[in-house]
Amino acid sequence: MDHKLRRLKLACYTGNATMSVVGSLSPVLFLTFRSLYGLSYSLLGLLVLINFVTQLIVDLIFSFFSHRFNIPRTLRIMPILAVLGFGLYALAPTLFPNNTYIGLVLGTVLFCASSGLAEVLLSPVIAAIPAKDPDREMSKLHSVYAWGTVGVILVSTLFLLVFGNENWPFLALLFLLIPLISAILFAGAEIPKMETPEKVSGAVAFFKNKWLWLSVLAIFLGGAAECSMAQWSSSYLEQALGIPKVWGDVFGVALFSVALGIGRTLYAKLGKNLGKVITLGAVGAVFCYLICALTPWPAVGLAACALTGFCTSMLWPGNLVLATDRFPTGGVFIFAMMAAGGDLGASVAPQLIGIITDSAIADPGISALAANLSLSPEQLGMKLGMLLAMLFPLTAIPLYRHIWKKQSIPLGEGGRTK
Repeated sequence: MDHKLRRLKLACYTGNATMSVVGSLSPVLFLTFRSLYGLSYSLLGLLVLINFVTQLIVDLIFSFFSHRFNIPRTLRIMPILAVLGFGLYALAPTLFPNNTYIGLVLGTVLFCASSGLAEVLLSPVIAAIPAKDPDREMSKLHSVYAWGTVGVILVSTLFLLVFGNENWPFLALLFLLIPLISAILFAGAEIPKMETPEKVSGAVAFFKNKWLWLSVLAIFLGGAAECSMAQWSSSYLEQALGIPKVWGDVFGVALFSVALGIGRTLYAKLGKNLGKVITLGAVGAVFCYLICALTPWPAVGLAACALTGFCTSMLWPGNLVLATDRFPTGGVFIFAMMAAGGDLGASVAPQLIGIITDSAIADPGISALAANLSLSPEQLGMKLGMLLAMLFPLTAIPLYRHIWKKQSIPLGEGGRTK
């Protein structure tokens, strides 16, 4: 591989590492924000919702109007948006001393817009680079996200432990360096041409095919199954199981991401029969969520949190690969639609868990039930949230099995059978 393609790959990897920071930084700081600024669980969950809804809006814009964008220029602007977003996020307590949450929201919107662009554009860039096993290259790209998340969690936990929660803004500034490096790499990279529909009607033609909607539903459920645990495992381990935050972050969130990375890396090295892999992954995720909801033993709950990462590791990238194989002429449009489906699942599910937890704290009936079970309302609310999250991979099992059986049927432009 020549120097220019190697630089482009590295730019994509640092772009995905930036997405790791976008997806992990706020959840790691949830309880810090709660203690420093008195934010409710619903407002904390709303940060996750804003995260993914912003990405969803970007996905949908690209779904219909990708032909209007200068793709190379957009790729180069993408990390700059993240730099500005992390900067505003870090300065939120200074710029908005009476309502820091407003600054957190504005920063979140900016760096999540960057993440939305990355989600739509990085995968087709990797797909456009010649490779012997493109499916495995896609899995490798997504494994960077998982390993990046591990790094974010470990660095964040160590930083807060050493410097204190009140210095969290400096942590955000530290992570700003990743998109800055990405911006430098993209500035000197040669970006290949990527297919886009020539006009809006070209995109609309795909909507007539049921397989597009089944694919979007599949990644919606996969995104919900993965991100429910990714976003709430730290708070769940601390509040529901009584594990100290440091250990909850390191051995819960970080192990989840390690398991996520192992699953994607293994598929990148050895993977085959993708339909079977995602079906079995959904089955495993159901059992993991069920164990998290029911177990009274912290060690078992922690292990189930981590194992969820392995089970859900291929639900997002796997469904993405299957969709692009099924619609080989879809180009950026298919990547954008699948990103929209995944982001919708990743936004709805964590927000529901936050709402359920807050509702449990406020409901006298649930408080009485919690007392009978020797739990606090907060603990019971978290466990009920995990039961809700279990429904997403459970619903996915028959759909993934159907996709598995029909995996070998490719479709052409506009969803017509080839």
